[in-house]
Amino acid sequence: MPDSVSLLEPGRTLGVVGAGVMGQTLIKGLLDTGLVARRQIWATSKTQASCDEVAESLGIATVRDYREAVGTAGIILVCVKPAQIAAVAAMLRQSQLRPDALLISILAGVSSERLESLLDLPNVWVRAMPNTPCVVGQGMTAVAGGRGSSPDHLALAERIFSSVGRCAVVEEHYCNAITALSGSGPAYMYLMMEALADAGVRVGLRRDLALELVAQTMLGSARMVLDTGRHPASLRDDVTTPAGCTIGGLLMLEDGKIRSVLARAVEEATRIVEQLGRAAK
Repeated sequence: MPDSVSLLEPGRTLGVVGAGVMGQTLIKGLLDTGLVARRQIWATSKTQASCDEVAESLGIATVRDYREAVGTAGIILVCVKPAQIAAVAAMLRQSQLRPDALLISILAGVSSERLESLLDLPNVWVRAMPNTPCVVGQGMTAVAGGRGSSPDHLALAERIFSSVGRCAVVEEHYCNAITALSGSGPAYMYLMMEALADAGVRVGLRRDLALELVAQTMLGSARMVLDTGRHPASLRDDVTTPAGCTIGGLLMLEDGKIRSVLARAVEEATRIVEQLGRAAK
């Protein structure tokens, strides 16, 4: 694993503004992979009680007023809700933020142009869109650079999010669609898993067994796509024998217009993400 020196310059820290579920997940990933040491991380949360909880569980420094801590930061992860970004930007403006500090936002729908406008400082922003499987080290994150970002900035962001799963560098105009597809995607997968497990119960299986069968099947199928590089349609054909039960099940799914329903779900989620970005003040 890379050591902490290669991620942060000597004397610099990494700050996490918003140590909620994703903020804490990223901290754990960075610590577990050795990219930073505990003494190099600080975090903030909305209440003193939550700060104390994070400090105790992760063994890092936490503060509510982070203006002083910002002065040593080489990288700051902004992990708040879109509605909170104006307050965060105001706090950063009041701090001794170094002009070379890299700011990384995981805010859904909020463009780098909007982030740059709110902060009104020359710092580089990188947008990132992780998803909740980061919690178990199987996340998918896309990162995109804002104004003035360099390959080195993107490489730093990619290393951070690779500590909790896979990461891809993309152009920013893809970010809203990625949010709708992989950011919201786990919810779609859980709904399908629940429906398939219910189907298993309908045909006589115990619920716990049905759910285990479905979850492991989905996990294994995903791994087949990633590891083999084959198209899902090709892998599907391997399972679909002539006059067999699989083709019968597939035809029922096609009768239910599953393809168009899933596509429409992603389209609608993308539309809402765009509205979230416009609503961020």
